[in-house]
Amino acid sequence: MIYSFMGFLLLFTLVGVSSALFSRGTKADYYLASRGTPPWLVGLSAVATNNSGYMFIGVIGYTYMTGLASIWLMVGWIAGDFIASLYVHKRMRRATSASGEVSYAGVLSNWYGQKHSVLQRLIGIISLLFLLTYASAQLVAGSKALHVLLDWPLWSGAVVGALLVCLYCLTGGIRASIWTDAAQSIVMIGAMGTLLAVALTHLGGVSSAIEQMQAIEGFTGWFPRELVFPGWGGVALFVGSWFFAGLSVIGQPHVMVRFMTLDDSSKMHHARAWYYLWFILFYAMATGVGLLSRVFIVDIGSFDAELALPTMAMELLPPLLVGLILAGIFAATMSTADSLLLNCSAAITHDILPRNIEKTWLLKLVTVAITGGALLLSLANSQSVFSLVLFAWSGLASAFGPLLLVLCFGGRPSQATCITAVVAGFAMAIAWRLLELHSMIYEGLPGITAGLLVFYLANLVRRPMALREINT
Repeated sequence: MIYSFMGFLLLFTLVGVSSALFSRGTKADYYLASRGTPPWLVGLSAVATNNSGYMFIGVIGYTYMTGLASIWLMVGWIAGDFIASLYVHKRMRRATSASGEVSYAGVLSNWYGQKHSVLQRLIGIISLLFLLTYASAQLVAGSKALHVLLDWPLWSGAVVGALLVCLYCLTGGIRASIWTDAAQSIVMIGAMGTLLAVALTHLGGVSSAIEQMQAIEGFTGWFPRELVFPGWGGVALFVGSWFFAGLSVIGQPHVMVRFMTLDDSSKMHHARAWYYLWFILFYAMATGVGLLSRVFIVDIGSFDAELALPTMAMELLPPLLVGLILAGIFAATMSTADSLLLNCSAAITHDILPRNIEKTWLLKLVTVAITGGALLLSLANSQSVFSLVLFAWSGLASAFGPLLLVLCFGGRPSQATCITAVVAGFAMAIAWRLLELHSMIYEGLPGITAGLLVFYLANLVRRPMALREINT
């Protein structure tokens, strides 16, 4: 098993490293692949970055604990993601070209060609804090998989992952990450489909599997246990909160930067087609594997639910396929961590520092230093991957999502209003979690609402002032 794992992992690494042959040695190439990525690569890379260790480890663990009701998370998440993409992705790609910026913060701060440097630094600082947390969660996800399947110490997977991330960054930058994403997207689908088919066969088919799941008390119920209100009203609120989790993708720099690299904004619908085809198929398979894992692994009291996938793979698959799944999990977490850390590097070198760094070797050095910081965070981490990812995801979305939506709909808010909205959304999401209300409603919902409310109130105040100016 270890040989197949090392072989597949070497293959993924070579795919990423080979991207160095196409490097142009510029800042725009390092962070945006010179805005020359074809639609299919953009779509596969974005979906792999979006899912990664969160899907392999977090969602399957959540499904193992929750049961059939976990599908409402999938419904809300994908619906919110899709609705947001209809209005945002293409407009942001156009703004990327018009502004000439190479970072997510740079594009949001200079949407109409007006340099909002204070806003850009604020977005850069918030991005750095949350993306580092997110990256550490990816390293933890990879470590957990290696610990179960290869019996490696938990710290070793994080160290190996950090070294691979440094290798990607020292070779092709974002292009290396995109190429590796595409390769492991294909492996993700194949590995998850294989495990699902083998598990169903082992249980005697679909009907038999359903009967065994129904035998587990409350496991096939339609209502999640954490509903605020009972019945379908509670389900609607639950789905609505996860709709905002899907909508939150527009606030994730590491995902949106994929769409910023597209070679032509008019091809955005092709990129989205690849993205949602893979997203729906893979999420459905992951949910199926999560449900079946509860039948195979019944010791729910002492078992870490986030280890359900690797544990199930070891029970059902031959060593060669276990190695493939492990390599797929590990490559997925590392390519996402790579993208997160590249965005952290961009936040420092392009957004936060008073003078931009242009030399490629300095950009790479900063990225390596950031990777070291993420490694230290992962080694000190004691929370679940699911919890860490959701915390980072909601914080970024609450801070940046409202601003991006307003810009895409033609709004021209002042820098002061933008800063107020970013801080309000960010603060609301943090407060919601500190008050432990996130167990009832996803904190991105009140966070995004708070940010939008700031823009709405600012517009109400500005409208009478504008009318008075016209009359005088």
